[in-house]
Amino acid sequence: MENKGKTLIFGALIGAATGLLAAWLFTQRAEKENRSTALTVGEGLKLGLLVLGLLRAIASLRDEK
Repeated sequence: MENKGKTLIFGALIGAATGLLAAWLFTQRAEKENRSTALTVGEGLKLGLLVLGLLRAIASLRDEK
């Protein structure tokens, strides 16, 4: 049980760091292109599909034995 807690905390920290980096890159691009930081519908769909694909890949790691 001890490893489960450490794994969850580590995963949460990695997720937070990844999200922070993505937000920083997104705002940098918006500033460079001199536009607002609002996501377009197309960008939102692309991002959502990428996240779903990533979660599916992570879930498939558990199935391999």
